Amino acid sequence: MVHATPAPLTQLSEEESLFSSTVRRFAEESIAPLVRSMDEEQQFAAGLIDQLFSLGLMGIEVPESLGGAGGSFFDAVLAIEALSTVDPAVAVLVDVHNTLCVNAIRRWGTPAQKERWLPMLASETVGAYALSEAGSGSDAFALQTRAEAIDRRFCLNGRKLWISNAREAGLFVVFATLDPAAGYRGITAFLVETGARGFTVGRKEDKLGIRASSTCELIFDHCEIPEENLLGERGKGYKVAIETLNAGRIGIGAQMLGLAQGAWTHAARYARERRQFGKPIAEFQAVRFTLAQMATDIEAARLMVYNAARLKDSGQPYVREAAMAKLFASQVAERTASLAVEIFGGNGFVRDYPAEKYYRDAKIGKIYEGTSNMQLATIAKQVLAGR
Repeated sequence: MVHATPAPLTQLSEEESLFSSTVRRFAEESIAPLVRSMDEEQQFAAGLIDQLFSLGLMGIEVPESLGGAGGSFFDAVLAIEALSTVDPAVAVLVDVHNTLCVNAIRRWGTPAQKERWLPMLASETVGAYALSEAGSGSDAFALQTRAEAIDRRFCLNGRKLWISNAREAGLFVVFATLDPAAGYRGITAFLVETGARGFTVGRKEDKLGIRASSTCELIFDHCEIPEENLLGERGKGYKVAIETLNAGRIGIGAQMLGLAQGAWTHAARYARERRQFGKPIAEFQAVRFTLAQMATDIEAARLMVYNAARLKDSGQPYVREAAMAKLFASQVAERTASLAVEIFGGNGFVRDYPAEKYYRDAKIGKIYEGTSNMQLATIAKQVLAGR
C-alpha cells in the first residue's frame, strides 16, 4: 500500500501563504521605518491604526456579512506572527483586539451585540480586555471590581490595571463581580464604551518593552452601563475569561514566535556582514552553530503554535497545547533575542541597532496572559489527568 506523504504542519496553503507574506510586506515597508520613534515616543504613529483597519487586520474572524474578513483563528495567528517579526508592540494591539475582545463577543455576544459591535470592531473601533487588577493577576478571580444591578442598568465601581490597548480602545470587555459571596461564580462580563459616564482611562505605564503599545489603569466610579451591555450570562464571566484567555495564549505564542524570527533574521544578516579576523563572523563555527540552534528552536516553537491554532479551528481540545505553545515560544523568544544581542556584540547593546529592542520586548511573553508558572500548572493538570 502506498501512503501519501503528509504535509508538514508548518506548510501553509497558497491562500495562507499569500496572506502571511502580504502582512509581512506591510510590516517591513510601513511599520519598520517607524519602530524606533514609536518605541521612544511610547505611542503608535499617526494613521498606523487606520492602516491596520484598512488592511482588514482588525476584523480577521469577523464574518464578511458583518464587515470583517471572514477568516480563521489561524489567519489571526499568521498576522500576529508576521507583524511581530518587525514590531511586537504593533502585534499586541492586533492580538488583543482579535483574540480577546472580538472573540469574546463572537463567542458570548447576543445577536444584537454582534450586529452592533462587530462591524465597528472590524472597521474603526479598537477593542481591549480588562480582567487584571492590582491584587488580581495570576489569581484572576480575586478581582475586587464590583457591579450592582439597578433597574435596567448596571453600576460598576473599581479599578483595573495593566490593560493593553487602553489608550486606543473604544470598547472594553470588563469583568466585575455581581455577588462577592458567590466567589468566582459571581463574576460577570460587561461591554463598556470609552466615554461612558464614570469611566476613566488612567495612567499609562512606562514599560521595559513593547513601549508603543499602551498599558493603562482603568477607573470605574459609579460607571453606569445599560442592561444590554451584559456579555454572556450573569455569574458566568469566569467562563468568558477562561475560554477567551485559552485562545489568547496561542496569540501570545505567535507574537513570541514572530519576535524570535525577527531577531534571528537581523542576527543572521549582521553575521554575514560583520567581519573580524579577515572574514564574516558567520563563517566562524561558534556563530554558525549558535544561529543553527536558534533556528531549530524557532521551528519547534512554530510547530507548537501552529498546531494549537489548527486544533482550535478544528474544534478539538487545545488547552494543553495552547499553554505549551505560549510557555515554549516565550522561552525561545527570550533566548533567541539574548543571543541576537551577543551576535551583534557591542552594537547589540545600543539603540542604533534592532537587537536590544527585541530583547526588551521578549520579556513580557513570560508574564502577560498567564505567567510561565501558570502555564506549567495548566500543563501539569492536563498531562497528569491523561489529557
